Amino acid sequence: MQVYNSLSRSKEELRTIEPGHVKLYTCGPTVYNFAHIGNFRAYTFEDVLRRALLFDGFRVTQVMNLTDVDDKTIRGSLAAGVPLKSFTRPYIQAFFDDLKTLNIQPAEHYPAATDHIPEMIALVAKLFERGLAYTSEDGSVYFSVGKLPGYGKLAHLDRENLRAGARVAQDEYEKESYGDFALWKGWDASDGEVVWESPWGRGRPGWHLECSAMAMRYLGETFDLHTGGIDNLFPHHENEIAQAEGATGKPFVTYWMHCAHLRVNGEKMSKSLGNFFTLRDLVDKGWSGREIRTVLINGHYRQALNFTFDALDAARAALARVDECVDALGERAAGAAPAEGVPVWAAEARDAFAAAVHDDLNMPEAFAALFALVRGSNSALHAGALAASDAAALLALVDRMDSVLGVIRFGRADRAAAVPAEITALAEARAAARAAKDWAGADRLRDELAAKGWEVRDSKEGQKLKKL
Repeated sequence: MQVYNSLSRSKEELRTIEPGHVKLYTCGPTVYNFAHIGNFRAYTFEDVLRRALLFDGFRVTQVMNLTDVDDKTIRGSLAAGVPLKSFTRPYIQAFFDDLKTLNIQPAEHYPAATDHIPEMIALVAKLFERGLAYTSEDGSVYFSVGKLPGYGKLAHLDRENLRAGARVAQDEYEKESYGDFALWKGWDASDGEVVWESPWGRGRPGWHLECSAMAMRYLGETFDLHTGGIDNLFPHHENEIAQAEGATGKPFVTYWMHCAHLRVNGEKMSKSLGNFFTLRDLVDKGWSGREIRTVLINGHYRQALNFTFDALDAARAALARVDECVDALGERAAGAAPAEGVPVWAAEARDAFAAAVHDDLNMPEAFAALFALVRGSNSALHAGALAASDAAALLALVDRMDSVLGVIRFGRADRAAAVPAEITALAEARAAARAAKDWAGADRLRDELAAKGWEVRDSKEGQKLKKL
């Protein structure tokens, strides 16, 4: 598998430290509010990556952190007048609910920052031992970026312009603000009751420290792959590297992968523009998780994604075509054992899909391969040129593709729901009208069914109903 490594700015073959086992760290949510669709662009990219690794035969150990203490969560808890844990708990649960809505596979570990303060304190102590940390007048601890050779290698910073000694206290800042960053923040009144004891005084961890400590706790001092949104590349990921490599003297991560921003209707998401949406907002508007997921993953992760309602319409129509094909293949297969091979046109689609997945997760080409398979299957079905065993083999191939996509089988329970009694009665009345050669009556009943959202089709096996 080829992946684009942000560290080298080039595609590289993925070679794991432990053969056949990928250790993967993915930046998770800051749980001060409901996650928005820009966040889920990153989380669905990371889910496709995980699925692609499994598709390729790797074993995966994935860690996704929960940032439940930082500037934002503390401000939110103080404004709400509740303890930090009480404030973040409902947003953590909402995040896990949203993952299910989008069919995102669970990671092996979801460490919360507040549960790993001892590891963070131990990491800062190592940085003191190596001469890379110092205390400030307010009781905070800072990382001395000028003392670490190689600082800035991920973001390709100009080291000559690093402002050694200039301190940046806030958790998030712009590239132009680079300087010594906070490892540990001395307590002040704005933190309320959010405070822990440490060898250098009462306070709390800096945001960057949390991920370094938790990643090494679960994956080791050196691991394979770290991902996140491009906005995390600097300062967050750069500072993660500095803390980890500064403490251990070892390489922290081999491959870094970053996804590009999401825009809505061509503009940056903003509440003032009315284009800011949480996943829940879209579901409330009538869109399903599989439709939203299709839009989020059907673009190359390194290219900006323009999210529109037209794209959701297109996803709904495309999924309907796939569903119709899968249903037809299921009827043709009728429980038959899959043939050993597939037709030539299906093999070409299979190989194109695998090639796209292996080429740095080229999802537009992967979807193109799926639709080529659907077109070929429909042509063979309509021509009556597909044996039951071939149809079963094609269904197995669809499932193989869906192990990466996660949109074909997921969310189809609603389509397969029982036909309402009223609809069944109308369909039976139409069948009786056709048997009596009452064609006008049959047409009227067909139109009535359509008006109620059902399509009726005639086949050798009799009438078949389909929810529109």
